[in-house]
Amino acid sequence: MPDPELGAAPWEANAEWWAVTFTGGVDPEYDRQIIPLVLAELEGVRRVLDIGCGEGQVARRIEAPERAAFGVDPAPSQLANGLAARGGVRYSLGLGEELPFRDDAFDAAVCCLVIEHVADADTLMSEVARVLEPGGRFVLIVNHPMFQGPGSGLVDDRILGETYWRVGPYLHNDVAIEEVDPGVKIPFAHRPLSGYLNRLADLGLYLTHVEEPAPLRDLVGYSHEGEVELLFPRLLMMRLERLLT
Repeated sequence: MPDPELGAAPWEANAEWWAVTFTGGVDPEYDRQIIPLVLAELEGVRRVLDIGCGEGQVARRIEAPERAAFGVDPAPSQLANGLAARGGVRYSLGLGEELPFRDDAFDAAVCCLVIEHVADADTLMSEVARVLEPGGRFVLIVNHPMFQGPGSGLVDDRILGETYWRVGPYLHNDVAIEEVDPGVKIPFAHRPLSGYLNRLADLGLYLTHVEEPAPLRDLVGYSHEGEVELLFPRLLMMRLERLLT
């Protein structure tokens, strides 16, 4: 069942926080790692849909003379910020679970750190399969389900003298409310990797490439165990392709 804690409300309420904290090159992970991961998978495509585009920082980089970028998001304030930033992206108000586009409309779709926040991830994946043309590709980026799920993280045990990465209850679907900044609470839904891949395969979308990039060194530089943190990915990028028939 869809989780009522997930959906557009946190992103509508925190649109200005998002714009100030993560866009315009302020966040090095987006600028130097996440957006390059997306762009590397879009060579040769013509029409790309960015699902949960927010204020469009990924979609604006997708837009190029050789391809058109379309963004859809359920939060009006996020889209207003995207329009204010200009660029050639075509924005639409809508849910990932009910995309306002015809069947086979795109040869690529991107969902970047969004699917963990939607109310019904299974339906979103169904909609991706519907709007992708045969042979189209789907670029899905999530917080790594194994290493970034609830209860996971670096443990520095001073008593035993051990430093290691703890993996939380990986097989358990869960929604955790995290205070990511003072007063900013965002829900994160966790599901194991099989919960994505099996659903996508049932829809005719099959995995063709995976990236698990190491964290940027300066993002873990504040940690006294930064070298350990560099061994565990924060992100998982999956490229999937829709069967031709």
